[in-house]
Amino acid sequence: MISFSDTAVSKVREFAAQTPEAEGKNLRIFIQGVGCSGFAYGFTFDEKRDGDTVVEDGGLTVLVDENSAPNLTGARVDFIDDQRGTGFMVDNPNKPVADACGSGGGCSGCG
Repeated sequence: MISFSDTAVSKVREFAAQTPEAEGKNLRIFIQGVGCSGFAYGFTFDEKRDGDTVVEDGGLTVLVDENSAPNLTGARVDFIDDQRGTGFMVDNPNKPVADACGSGGGCSGCG
């Protein structure tokens, strides 16, 4: 369903070790919404909930809610630290079905 680069796995483990609230929890990835440039993603440490899909990759246990799961199939998570910035980057082959801004003519109305 979703995979993680070695760098992303390492960063998740690093963040989990530095975050006391993460103890005993797994990484949850979810789609927060759709904007002009595609999906917006959220990452948190959480406990398993009913309906979650559990993905094992690179030694990580990752939780995905039932609404996000179909849109994350085939996605790959990496961690970047370069001229683009620093953080998790999701390469997702799934695209939103329609322009989130409405007419398809641009994003001047997005806020």
